[in-house]
Amino acid sequence: MKFLADMPISPKTVSYLKSLGHDIYRISDKGLPKAKDSKIVEMAKEEGRIILTTDLDFSAIIAKSGEQTPSAIIFRLSNESHENINSLLDTILPSTEIALIKGSIVMVEDDRFRIRELPI
Repeated sequence: MKFLADMPISPKTVSYLKSLGHDIYRISDKGLPKAKDSKIVEMAKEEGRIILTTDLDFSAIIAKSGEQTPSAIIFRLSNESHENINSLLDTILPSTEIALIKGSIVMVEDDRFRIRELPI
């Protein structure tokens, strides 16, 4: 899968997903650590990437667009350590992959995740 990691996502999570064979970069890798959320959404859409973030603004931007892409995984966690996020990604990716490829927002919370198909 192809991912674009927002700044709150640890470089260790980026490395972890790369080790699993995913195509991923962190927004800072492109020299854009302070890119606006709307720019990140535009980049993800153009490149066919899934956004990884802890920022709820992305769900609003994507929903308002009325479009089917880009997909996003949004973490709403009490523990946002890379170890916890990596573990949760191991758990959710197999069951959300098809929805993410089609176009969805996946909200990941401490004890559950929800899938909202796009457009919303």
